[in-house]
Amino acid sequence: MVAAGHAVSAPEEEPLRLRLGPADYLTLGNALCGFLAVWALMSAQSAHAAAGIAGPLPRTAMATVVGLMLVAAALDVLDGRVARRLGGSGMGAELDNLADVISFGFAPAFFFVVWAMRAEGIGVLPVAAGGAVLLAVIVRLARFSCQAPGANYFTGLPCPFGAMAVVTVVLLDPPPMAGVAAVLLISWLMVSRMEYPKPRGRKAYAVLGLLAVGVVLMAAWGMGLPAGQTLIYLMSAVVLGFIVTLPFYVLATRRTAAEQD
Repeated sequence: MVAAGHAVSAPEEEPLRLRLGPADYLTLGNALCGFLAVWALMSAQSAHAAAGIAGPLPRTAMATVVGLMLVAAALDVLDGRVARRLGGSGMGAELDNLADVISFGFAPAFFFVVWAMRAEGIGVLPVAAGGAVLLAVIVRLARFSCQAPGANYFTGLPCPFGAMAVVTVVLLDPPPMAGVAAVLLISWLMVSRMEYPKPRGRKAYAVLGLLAVGVVLMAAWGMGLPAGQTLIYLMSAVVLGFIVTLPFYVLATRRTAAEQD
């Protein structure tokens, strides 16, 4: 027994591991892919300007940019699984948020602005829409950091899906004003209260498979292979349809479960 007047000392907390772990290197790869996507876009734009070429960016450059963002999204899925299996460092969550701001906030926002600014007479609206994407990603990540772990659903459209949706708008090449409206809607979805299921277990592998298919399709499209454009339109339609309909699927599933109880 402990003598009276002596306080029982609380067990010391284990200090956070501040060395990079395997998962952290995947997270850094995610950030690097976002940086390289911006670099590839700037290089293509500079080459166009130097050659005095007007109009949209070459297909190869756009395919490279989108392919890098898809790889970043795959690394974002993998780093969490590796951290859970091999353990992560105390910096993991912070690194993940910082990488996501680069790859899923700044990179797609900049991609959209470069695409939309080719049109005349729309002023600063593309910049405002791109800024909305970046700010939505920052707010969403901050809110996610404050939420209790272990939930089965994301509140708001996850940043990688939001980035892919913005990229999809660019690939579909709608009228600039329609693109601005679509990107503003995507930004709202990211900070909304709509719920999206977390890709766990086999679902995570399914997401990785879809991202790998996306990279292959972008390579085929960039090389100008037959039916590449049709496949890109089909993939874009699937992505947008998935993003819009999934919250309603979650609501229907919950309602059915409540009725059964």
